[in-house]
Amino acid sequence: MKKTPMMLSVAAALAVAGVTPTVARDFADPIVQPAQAKTVVDVAVGSPDHTTLVSAVQAAGLVETLSGPGPFTVFAPTNAAFARVPAETLQAALRPENRALLTGVLTYHVVPGKVLAADLIKLIQDGGGQATVTTVQGAALTARVVGGGVVLTDGTGAQIRVTATDLTADNGVVHVVDGVLMPN
Repeated sequence: MKKTPMMLSVAAALAVAGVTPTVARDFADPIVQPAQAKTVVDVAVGSPDHTTLVSAVQAAGLVETLSGPGPFTVFAPTNAAFARVPAETLQAALRPENRALLTGVLTYHVVPGKVLAADLIKLIQDGGGQATVTTVQGAALTARVVGGGVVLTDGTGAQIRVTATDLTADNGVVHVVDGVLMPN
């Protein structure tokens, strides 16, 4: 749609007055949505592949913490990753009496600070092929590049692949992983 000086003046006057006009537009004109504040929790909530993680974060009482200012780097296991955990183990972890255990496992997936994929790769390179990052839980994860992708080694020695990176939020970043990280 062609924007004339008169239209721009009217739009500016309406904007100053706090009115948002509805204007017919061509489909070729992009719609620009205002950026809304979102947290690492919102990123997970918005993903159909992370419903189990969201349920676990809720059960552990970590929603408020992970919605705070951060910044946080979250290695987010998919539903498929949680499906590989024995069902009885997962159900037991979600019980209120096991909240401390669940909190420990979940905070093992969180690193303080906003560590983008490029930052992690640089840490690995600077570390001679591997980097150790300390999680919010207190234990370490080891990161290496294997087959062109980042692999995390957890406290049990399991190797978990990072499958998607840099899902940014206002309070950090989320990287998707294909397994549930376990501390020692």
